[in-house]
Amino acid sequence: MEFILLLCFAISFFVTLLFTPYWIRVAKRANLAVRDMNKYKKPIISTAGGITVLAGFLFGLLFYIALKTFIFKSLVNGIEILAILGVVLIIGFIGFLDDVLGRLSLRKWQRPLLCLIAAIPLIVINSGRSIMFVPFVGPVNFSLFYPLFLIPIAITGAANGFNMLGGYNGLQTGLGTIILAALGIITWIQGNSWISIICFCMVFALLAFLIFNKFPAKVFDGNTLSYIVGSLVACIAIVGNIERAALILFIPFFIELILKGRGKMKKESFAIANKDGSITEPYAKIYGLEHLAIRFIKKIKKDKKVYEPEVVFSLWLFEIILAIIVILAI
Repeated sequence: MEFILLLCFAISFFVTLLFTPYWIRVAKRANLAVRDMNKYKKPIISTAGGITVLAGFLFGLLFYIALKTFIFKSLVNGIEILAILGVVLIIGFIGFLDDVLGRLSLRKWQRPLLCLIAAIPLIVINSGRSIMFVPFVGPVNFSLFYPLFLIPIAITGAANGFNMLGGYNGLQTGLGTIILAALGIITWIQGNSWISIICFCMVFALLAFLIFNKFPAKVFDGNTLSYIVGSLVACIAIVGNIERAALILFIPFFIELILKGRGKMKKESFAIANKDGSITEPYAKIYGLEHLAIRFIKKIKKDKKVYEPEVVFSLWLFEIILAIIVILAI
């Protein structure tokens, strides 16, 4: 059984690993490329690389479904698995559309509306439990309000929220890997191994993509990746009834929302790139968690020079600490 699971993860990893270099070339020819704003010379890098992660996740999960169907003769949780796959595919298409046409036709208010559509597969199977614990109130039965309102809000909020913290080589890919690995461990401990397998199919696809997305990045993830990872986190939280764990793991994104709100959502997360390869905060005030990380690192370093990988690693470390806390609190 363990070998078969590793085979599913290997498929996700190697499909992404093999597809990404091809996508880098195709994207540049199709003019799907943007400037790396955190580099002094602002090199042009292929974007929308999340499509290769989606491909790896798709093939790995479909292989798992095939094993359940033809080898183990079991359709247990089959509907839930296909519903999650439906959510990720729909929102992946929306994210890819945003990457390709966003600058030309999609407005900011149109994007969350489109993301609401992706929640339909979970809505129609009435996924999750409508009884939730509300602080200071206790258990509350949300009844039809849960599938018809809370699920779409969760999918849309997670997809767009995950999209807020980025712009640095490997940052979003690493954060997604840590969050989904934590959720995979939690669901495995709780006995929901099928949910854990879904998590780790995505984790291994992200790890393969990180090879090309880490500093210095050869490809950017784009909204395609942020949408599919954010929506998958929401799906796992819903079907696994681990909403509180997901909310704790999303703390960095809530902080980012507050800091971005401070700047009326108009301040960029990018830093000022210096000729020596270091970066500095672009504003006197802090308008992003990335800027806070730059300021913190600058205070603890003797030479006061901060580099992009240091900012990324510090935010990864913050997420790892949250993941350890959540896992130990099970």
